Amino acid sequence: MSIYHDQQRQLQDAFDTRRLADVIETHNLHDTFNPLDTAFIATKDFFFLATADGSGKPSCSFKAGPAGFVKVVDERTLAFPCYDGNGMYLSMGNVLANPKVGILFIDFEKPNRLRISGEASVMRDDPLISEYPEAQFVVRVAVSEIFLNCPRYIPKLQRVSSSPFVPAPGRETPFPNWKQIDFVRDTLPERDRRKALEMPAIDIMDYIKAIEES
Repeated sequence: MSIYHDQQRQLQDAFDTRRLADVIETHNLHDTFNPLDTAFIATKDFFFLATADGSGKPSCSFKAGPAGFVKVVDERTLAFPCYDGNGMYLSMGNVLANPKVGILFIDFEKPNRLRISGEASVMRDDPLISEYPEAQFVVRVAVSEIFLNCPRYIPKLQRVSSSPFVPAPGRETPFPNWKQIDFVRDTLPERDRRKALEMPAIDIMDYIKAIEES
């Protein structure tokens, strides 16, 4: 059975790409990780995650960590940590309501990209949790579709530095300054609120200025 639904076929026929789409499905689409997929993922320190809630409302988020933080657990399973964020849990809450996810890995230095679809689950007691300092829980993705995507339109960029906020063993993670914003500080979880109140309060313009100057 084809992966394409009627509306995708409609557009393929309108632009005479049905034959091309069939070739891609036959020769590029796969459902288990091959050595090239695994090697590519092992070097990546970020990806984009697409989710949707129970009603189909979509969300797309950026996830990052140290290189190799996304692990190919076996030929059909990915795992990655969920670190401290803004407390909204838009993506992870969506996973609890609707496990279907899309993942996009991009290399901007040597333009390339890998797309993955599957079903995710959230595990607070996952055996991998000890491998991720400061992770709140681990997400596992049971993979259904994998394919290397054409990098034609990816801009070639040069890396300046990695984020200092990515947790690392033996190093204190910096406290994000947005948690010092005056209308945010008192709303933080207790683990953060005490620390934020020990620091000077800033307003939203201070925060925006800090971003512009970073």
